Amino acid sequence: MERRNFLKQAIVTAAGSALLPGLVSGRSFWEEQQPLLIDTKIQGRTFSHFWSKCIGAGRAGEAFRPGSPWLEQLQFTKKHCGFEYCRFHGIFHDDMSVYQGGVYNWLRVDDLINRILKTGMKPFVELSFFPREIAGGTSTAFWWKANVSPPADFSKWAQLVTNFTKHCIEKFGQREVSTWYFEVWNEPNQKAMWDGSKSQYFAMYKATAQAIKAVSPELKVGGPATSNFVGDGRFDGETEDKSKILTGGTEDLDSLQWKGVWIQDFLDYCKREQAPVDFISTHPYPTDFPYNNSKGRTRSSDATLKDLQWLRAVVDKSAFPKAEIHLTEWGTSSSGRDAMHDALPPAAFIVKANVDSIGLADSLSYWSFTDCGEEGIGGQGFSGGFGLLNHQGIAKPSFHAYRMLHALGDELLYNKDGIVVTRHKSTQKLTTLVYNYPTAVKTAPPFGAADTVDSTLKQGEPRNFTFKLMNTNKDARFNVEILDKENGNALYAWKQAGNPDSLAGDQLKTMQQMAMAVKEEQVLSSNVGVLLISKTLQPWDVMLIDETV
Repeated sequence: MERRNFLKQAIVTAAGSALLPGLVSGRSFWEEQQPLLIDTKIQGRTFSHFWSKCIGAGRAGEAFRPGSPWLEQLQFTKKHCGFEYCRFHGIFHDDMSVYQGGVYNWLRVDDLINRILKTGMKPFVELSFFPREIAGGTSTAFWWKANVSPPADFSKWAQLVTNFTKHCIEKFGQREVSTWYFEVWNEPNQKAMWDGSKSQYFAMYKATAQAIKAVSPELKVGGPATSNFVGDGRFDGETEDKSKILTGGTEDLDSLQWKGVWIQDFLDYCKREQAPVDFISTHPYPTDFPYNNSKGRTRSSDATLKDLQWLRAVVDKSAFPKAEIHLTEWGTSSSGRDAMHDALPPAAFIVKANVDSIGLADSLSYWSFTDCGEEGIGGQGFSGGFGLLNHQGIAKPSFHAYRMLHALGDELLYNKDGIVVTRHKSTQKLTTLVYNYPTAVKTAPPFGAADTVDSTLKQGEPRNFTFKLMNTNKDARFNVEILDKENGNALYAWKQAGNPDSLAGDQLKTMQQMAMAVKEEQVLSSNVGVLLISKTLQPWDVMLIDETV
């Protein structure tokens, strides 16, 4: 591979005040279009960055692999995307050595939590899986043999949880641990993750939650951590009944009535048994994994919004209306071999799904921050892994989506038709996010291989966004960033370089820089405080307009 292919520079323009004040134009300067007027001095609606609350991180033991970039990539993601919590599988897995011969050992757990805390993040503790000596059978999940067979009784498990909770408070302090979340298990509705029944899980949840609260009532515990919503009754019974699956033979997936798995039964059980519930968790992927992934089928582009509306209504009507809602895994699909994860369309989908769902949840946690996790690690530079970064730390377009969402303010001024205008309460500066999720595309980005990515990129039409931000600061400077097919798109740069299997040295550094290099411009508001934006975005493009201080 010729070296010059790796030295190709991404297009970056920084025109500053050389641009006409108040104009970012992708059209003829004299072409007329009546602009949308948005008043930036209105009273805004305070909202939380629930997209930045938590990020997935594979399994606990991945942090200790020799030469692993896990911690470095976590720090990088925290720096740019602002994630507050980190969730991972297997804190009690055998490779963490927490329970052997009835003896507890917290050295590796302490090391992991310390590493997370040093990044400025906190652990979102997923209580899984059974140590071999506690498991009730030999059923395992993943290649690394996570023990998923529930024991006949949960006394040893409850004692493990009790000792773990006490240790955390002794080691990290009551004030710190009371800010963490303790989630009971991962996707117990899936036989591969829980080789037991729904009732057995509920009993285990009760034993776990009571053990935690007995140590400290201030600690936050929740569940049931079930997998993606379903459009049929396959999980209505004690175990999955595949004869009730409807999606395989349904032409229009959105004609089905989608609902969360076990959620209502879980809430009813906890009310009846007086089991504590501080938060509800589930995984609203917009697909029916694994039944439709092989066909590349996804649900509607507003599936996440509808799922969260359903969940919000169910919790509000339950005996636990104040319970927080944490969606502890989410993305375009739950497959670690989905080429779409590496491409541009998910960035626009991530932005759309999140800004559409403002106010409905306390977190919507992307799975995951890196491809160096072991569920879907691949040998090539881009192999469809879950991560915002590939295994060599190269940022994907989805990374930019979270970076741009993180840049938004905390007061919502406008949110409609692909334009989100916010204000920062502390500084009064303005930050706007604009995205072109093609109206012709009615579904979430489809699961698939490289040809699916190529065909999806060709869907939709360019869209002109013309609007005026009124009553801005006079002569204010705004930085404009555009994520598009050629800028900030690592997959495009990688293909231009000849799809190398691996990169090293200067080649890797150059590719990492190109992946971060979105198109940039600068623009000024007028001397009467008006910022005119007139820009044509291609399908899947995302634009950030951020006032500099």
